[in-house]
Amino acid sequence: MSGMTYREACRQAIRDALITDARTFVMGEDVGCYGGCYAVTKGLLEEFGPERIIDTPLAENAFTGIGIGAALAGLRPIVEIMTCNFSLLALDQIMNNAATLPHMTGGQFAVPLVIRMATGGGRQLAAQHSHSLEGWYAHIPGLKVLAPATVEDARFMLAAALADPNPVLVFEHVVLYNAEGELDPAVQAVDIERARVRRDGRHVSLVTYGNSLPKCLTAADALAGEGIEAEVIDLRVLRPLDMDTVLASICRTRRVVIVDEGWKSGSVSAEIAARLAEDALYELDAPIRRVCSREVPVPYAQHMEDAALPSVDTILAAVRSIVPARS
Repeated sequence: MSGMTYREACRQAIRDALITDARTFVMGEDVGCYGGCYAVTKGLLEEFGPERIIDTPLAENAFTGIGIGAALAGLRPIVEIMTCNFSLLALDQIMNNAATLPHMTGGQFAVPLVIRMATGGGRQLAAQHSHSLEGWYAHIPGLKVLAPATVEDARFMLAAALADPNPVLVFEHVVLYNAEGELDPAVQAVDIERARVRRDGRHVSLVTYGNSLPKCLTAADALAGEGIEAEVIDLRVLRPLDMDTVLASICRTRRVVIVDEGWKSGSVSAEIAARLAEDALYELDAPIRRVCSREVPVPYAQHMEDAALPSVDTILAAVRSIVPARS
């Protein structure tokens, strides 16, 4: 086993892609000279040069469109949008071009574009830079939406995304960049189709993704001390949703708490809850519970931000509301 940070895993994934395929290049704001807003691309400009590590103007709609054009022409662009709120400036390109062109051309054109962006709160970046918008993009047919929560997924999901003919959006949670994890040398690839069971359990399923995964695992440790065995599902892929893995877990535990840093209204958690109501209602022995961010713009003050986001305590409270106490 070898340890590394999530940030370094992202960097190694990009570096490997650049080495492996001469068609691959990186484009975005501050990715070159500055080394990336979150230091993910640090050192790559010196190694690969300005033709493959391209600093762009502050013009998301323009450089995302350039990335789409490059993908249509046969290149493999990795477009970095600094934070997911800035992606709204490129929403026309992402939704009306990247997601639709393969379908509107009857499959004659593929758009093998990868867009990376930082998401989530917890770093005191206030209301404009603490969004969790991955659920919005998971609404759009034609896109694949990834949310790597582990060092292993951060290291290996990019290769699978670049090999996919569809546009793929990768949401990297800002709090995870400093997180450390172990890499199994036997693992050299991961899929971008299925969820993963990160912890087995038999009393309740915790269904989550992104930075809520470590919170759920911490909550599961605390619940174990109370005799409650929580199964933790890491969705990893928000479009297409792997409901088979979720349903299999629900059939084992018969109770579920969905933890999603997005706002509750119209969220990934709402979609999962609706699908469970449609397909597994009679498998459940208790109401579906959701733990989401408060329905407010994310505050700047740390104590208010902490109160607005899902926490271990709110996850524990949700579980205890549906799982009988065990002696």
